[in-house]
Amino acid sequence: MNRFGGCVWICFAVLTATMANAAAPETSLVPLTRPAGPAAAEIATIPRIRPNLRPASPQVTAVAVRPAEAPLLGPQNSIRPFLRPQELEQQILFKKRKLRKSSVCGNIAIQGKAVGRVKGKIKACGIKDAVQVTSVSGVRLSRPSTMDCGTAKALNSWVDKTVIPTFKRRGPVVELQVAAHYACRTRNNRKGARISEHGKGRAIDISGFRMADGEMVTVLDGWRKNPSQKQLIKVWRGACGPFGTVLGPNSDRYHRDHFHLDTARYRSGTYCR
Repeated sequence: MNRFGGCVWICFAVLTATMANAAAPETSLVPLTRPAGPAAAEIATIPRIRPNLRPASPQVTAVAVRPAEAPLLGPQNSIRPFLRPQELEQQILFKKRKLRKSSVCGNIAIQGKAVGRVKGKIKACGIKDAVQVTSVSGVRLSRPSTMDCGTAKALNSWVDKTVIPTFKRRGPVVELQVAAHYACRTRNNRKGARISEHGKGRAIDISGFRMADGEMVTVLDGWRKNPSQKQLIKVWRGACGPFGTVLGPNSDRYHRDHFHLDTARYRSGTYCR
């Protein structure tokens, strides 16, 4: 080989080696043999840094590290509050005690207060043991109404067994519109007539029924119109039994806008008209 050819081969070898060194990674994939002796001790003290590993952000650290006193959220410690069976039972008992305390006539369904003896303006009027009723079977009265316990029990029975079921789909019914209760007066306020059962605390007049959505079904407007007519006739008939006298719009002009209900009893039975 001549001198020129040898130079070419030498230059080619140097160039190849340079390119190989430039393309090679900084760290070789093949592990190097660890040196022994003092050099090994120096290498061991150098901290190892993992490439391409970013440090954890403060948010990640806050989630990963939980203080020991932080509560665990689970089925037994939920963010949403709920009533446990024992607490629910206590609330029900408390409500029953409250209702029993404000009940009258020995019936928890009749709410109100005892009034005692009510004296009338004349001898024929008055109530021996009166009560002032505010609601029966969960249905409130539009105003506290004074009566005796016999009338209160009849009113409660009528509301429970007839009024509530009749207006169940339309209602529920939440209030009875009271047109009249105790008042020392004659029948239909006519001069010289007998004392009304209102004057003895044995009567109540109902002029309408209020539903939960605010709708008012009145005797005056509903008696001649469907579907109220069918329902009002049903509750009117249902009163015949608990009460001794039941008068409605078909009885006379004095009752065209309300139901008169009283507990007077007759030998011939209940009087419904």
